[in-house]
Amino acid sequence: MIKKKAVFKRETDMTQGNIWMLLLRFAAPLLLGYIFQQLYNTVDTYVVGNFVSTEAYAAVGNVGPIINMLIGLFMGLSTGAGVVLSQYYGAGDQENVSRVVHTLMGMTLILSVVISVLGVVMVEPMLPLMKIQEQAVHDEAKTYLTIYFAGSIGLMVYNAGAGVLRAIGDSARPFIFLVATAVMNTGLDLLFVLVFDMGVAGVAYATVVSQLVSAVLIVITLMRAKGSYRFYWSKLRMNLKILKQIIRVGLPSALQQAVTSFSNVFVQSYINAFGSACMAGWTTYSKLDAFALIPMMSIGLASTTFVGQNLGAGKVERAKQGVRISLSMALISTAVLLVPLMVWANQLSVVFNPDPEVVKYSVLIIRVLSPFYLCCCLNQIYAGALRGAGATTVPMIIMLTSFVAFRQVYLAIASAVSDSVIWTIMGYPFGWILASTLCMLYYKFGNWERRKIVKR
Repeated sequence: MIKKKAVFKRETDMTQGNIWMLLLRFAAPLLLGYIFQQLYNTVDTYVVGNFVSTEAYAAVGNVGPIINMLIGLFMGLSTGAGVVLSQYYGAGDQENVSRVVHTLMGMTLILSVVISVLGVVMVEPMLPLMKIQEQAVHDEAKTYLTIYFAGSIGLMVYNAGAGVLRAIGDSARPFIFLVATAVMNTGLDLLFVLVFDMGVAGVAYATVVSQLVSAVLIVITLMRAKGSYRFYWSKLRMNLKILKQIIRVGLPSALQQAVTSFSNVFVQSYINAFGSACMAGWTTYSKLDAFALIPMMSIGLASTTFVGQNLGAGKVERAKQGVRISLSMALISTAVLLVPLMVWANQLSVVFNPDPEVVKYSVLIIRVLSPFYLCCCLNQIYAGALRGAGATTVPMIIMLTSFVAFRQVYLAIASAVSDSVIWTIMGYPFGWILASTLCMLYYKFGNWERRKIVKR
């Protein structure tokens, strides 16, 4: 009996209690989970950078925008499902909580097949857009992407299931599964590369196998759940009303992520023009950048669940108070991270790739861009809060304007008037500043709290 009660209490009701503690308790496992999720690709790049070749290292680092373009479509819809679920959960509507879970899982299985096929088919046409000059880098990137997309069902099922648990306030179990599978990924990377000499293909297979295991674990957890979010294979069907709500909330986010990632394919081409050492240096920076952004991303996701539950319960002022606290937490944690990142940029870069030319580019990029992370906190927290309210269209327009339209125009001008890599990479912080300004203005004056999905 005690065991059943403990399982039930993994859910978190964010509509009451100390806001600081609720956000911290929810965000901490998310933060740690993101760290281990980043370890998948980071370990891949470390093993490739130290035991394969610089070309393979650059290839693994270059494929991110293409992966994120297709996976982002699904992740946006999954985010929409999480928002719908959190509002129904906050309103105490058990029946619709169950409908959301089964609609999401049905949608996930269908989309996983579609995205896997599309991903494999689009690898060859997409790679030339990145203007990879070295044939060796091109071939390694093609190998990694083909294997990754072919096995992407594990990533999507895990993220869908983890989104369900987070929407009802349980961020601990997704974290535990990520720890276990990240350790497995590390072991498989070393086995496939060092023992079986499989190169880039080995790290791709290691990632796919680990993600499949995490998907199995998350599905088993949902099948054994005691609450209304329990998953039954016999109930696997898509409810039309719920599906419309998920699409209405999630489609703007899906389009934003997909289009932004597609745009980053072209952004990467500007960086690739500076040669393989710069490409590899950007790869190192992107690995460290991913870790530096984790605190604000975790707190932003916590604010999405917090706002969703509280608006579902009709507690608008509490939702706004949670956003203010989330922003403070994000700014403080990011500021603390910036100091060691900038001071030890050289030492951190050497860990990934010791080539002096690669390290030179990596250190330069880190020290130029990382101070602007404080600005990113604003767009992460405000956009997260707006998504929690179901107001996803305006954040989509803001992000596409800032990260796609503005950035592409800026890069075209910068590349025409300067041959410095610094002016090229400054397209990123200028986009962050614009997005943060627009998100803040809409949050202040946009009446977003009236756009909640669940009506009381």
